Amino acid sequence: MRLNSWVACLGAGAACLLLVDITPVRAEPVFESLGGTWSGTGSMKPSDGPREKVRCKVAYNITKPGRSVSLDLRCASDAYKMILSANIDQNGTELSGNWFESEYRQGGKVYGTNKDGLIEARIEGQTVAALVTIQTKGSHQSFLMEAPGSWMSEVAIELNKEAK
Repeated sequence: MRLNSWVACLGAGAACLLLVDITPVRAEPVFESLGGTWSGTGSMKPSDGPREKVRCKVAYNITKPGRSVSLDLRCASDAYKMILSANIDQNGTELSGNWFESEYRQGGKVYGTNKDGLIEARIEGQTVAALVTIQTKGSHQSFLMEAPGSWMSEVAIELNKEAK
């Protein structure tokens, strides 16, 4: 089983969770509403097997008012575990940053755009390249990561913000 490929792919997608609450360029900070803890469930789809449920929890820390965020994400299924950290910056509509998954020592770059509230990001690492589409509505976050040709072809996660 290609566990490292799954972790790198899910890890890359998870890194994008921190991008979910970005809104179009405006005067107020873009990352402020992300701060705090979010949790939820989702699924992963290996290219050669059935979907598997995954549980996730992520803590977002605003590191520069509205323009930079770091995250600590933990996901687990019956068969897998992932611990991911990431740092993302936004400059205008451009996004850039990096991620690292500590269980399997995988990492890479995140870059993309935020136009009219739609996040389109590309995730790259040594073993994965993926496209991510992200949306937020109120205290609900969702993302879809697609990595055609990869061992883990799709990851979808739904999160809700936890009360303080």
